[in-house]
Amino acid sequence: MSLFRTAGWAYPEPYTRDIMISALGILVSGEDELIRGLEKVLRVLARTQTPLGHIMSLAHDPNDRGASDTTPLFLIGTALFRKAAGRPDFLEDAVQRALTWMRYQSPGDRVVVAQQPTSDWRDEQWVWGYGLYVNTLVFTYLRLYELDEQAVIMRRMMQRFDPTGKPKAHYVHGALGIKSKPYYSLFSYKMYRSDRFDLLGNCFAILSGLASTTRAEHIVSWTESRCDTMREEGLLALELPPCLFPCIQRGDPDWRPRYEKFGRLGEYHNGGIWPFICGFYVAACVAAGRHRLARRKLESLAELVRPARTADVEFGFNEWFRAQDGTPQGQDWQTWSAAMYLYAAACVERGGTPFFDAIRQAPGEGDS
Repeated sequence: MSLFRTAGWAYPEPYTRDIMISALGILVSGEDELIRGLEKVLRVLARTQTPLGHIMSLAHDPNDRGASDTTPLFLIGTALFRKAAGRPDFLEDAVQRALTWMRYQSPGDRVVVAQQPTSDWRDEQWVWGYGLYVNTLVFTYLRLYELDEQAVIMRRMMQRFDPTGKPKAHYVHGALGIKSKPYYSLFSYKMYRSDRFDLLGNCFAILSGLASTTRAEHIVSWTESRCDTMREEGLLALELPPCLFPCIQRGDPDWRPRYEKFGRLGEYHNGGIWPFICGFYVAACVAAGRHRLARRKLESLAELVRPARTADVEFGFNEWFRAQDGTPQGQDWQTWSAAMYLYAAACVERGGTPFFDAIRQAPGEGDS
């Protein structure tokens, strides 16, 4: 079976999340061969979907289950393909099953969903309970499928994040929104919470319209200010933001022994710089009205996608870079690194964010 590779080397498998995220770049490219390849992956995902509606982590393997973000990403990828191809009923049965699966992922039966640790794109980092990234994906597909009543509930819950609606003790954190900061926190569940900054989740909050225009501007400004500080402290060598900050350090309550090998300071999911996420950041800057900043960040991203770790190629499209020295540390020729560069370039060139512009204008309540 010929499906998209996750990478030119090292990852030949068709990982669902990588390809669904890459759909943004594939569709704005207008390349028929790539779009046909995306359609093929979507059809295979519909065939391997479980009877209850869950979407596989590997598109071709009906037994590779358990990811929290593959089903919402399938819903997003299918909606984007429908709009680009003008086929509003494409894979309707699979879409309805996936929507049903996602409704059952909400412990409080109130739209917001919960996840198990290491079940989203961060396979080496603990995010559990109500994670920001996965819930911004949910909000995005609710907007794409015009499920606006549920989207309004989601926005309210993201501010309060108390599925029971009952008063809480003073030590219980109640929302992903943080009163003292403009961004949304990494996760929250009962008395547990992480206020670390998740770049990808906050970018989706901006692009989807979960964050108001004012809040989006504040998130971008805060990100730039914090990155300036990290550069002054020698923690950041590049002009693009890390995926998470502040990093988790040994001795912190959320540090885990495994991070010593797979999540050291400024590396991998613990503050590494990921080109595909930087593509989302460029798009988020455009959505926030920071067009000059978006152009500058795109220029930085254009330089970032050149170095390779091992391959002798003009463009490495490497997986991730160490924050402190800006060296490529992941695998070369990553599909989502290339695709999100294409999408970021399209956003800057067009002065808008294809697919997301329409859903930010959808009816609903704004946040502060």
